[in-house]
Amino acid sequence: MKLQRLWFVLILFLSISCKKQAGSGGTSAIEGKIFVALYNAFTPVDSFYSGKENIYIIYGSDNYFSDKIESSYDGTFRFPYLKKGKYTLFVYEDCLNGTDCDGGKRVIKKEVEITSNKQTLNVGDIRIERLQ
Repeated sequence: MKLQRLWFVLILFLSISCKKQAGSGGTSAIEGKIFVALYNAFTPVDSFYSGKENIYIIYGSDNYFSDKIESSYDGTFRFPYLKKGKYTLFVYEDCLNGTDCDGGKRVIKKEVEITSNKQTLNVGDIRIERLQ
């Protein structure tokens, strides 16, 4: 009997002291769309929702991206099965003049937070610029 109580108290203590971190394994999702503004040098040429764009997600305060997906043909994307917590989404866009960013690419970030289970967080459009 004492051993059963001890195990019960130990399991109860461990379950209370463990805090779930942001990441996969949950019931929530983050979704949105990638919108591309196409330029010829500095002149806008076209704009559209773009498929096959890479979208990265960072769980919590990790230093590296945790997952990567491609947008669908209509620009939509979805990161499913996420836990409550803070997330950073990012995509790369082209530098229009090449002097304001390294390597010809600039990072576009969006920080969001899932605050409840079974939540679908729509971040709307993420606008990126591309050179023609």
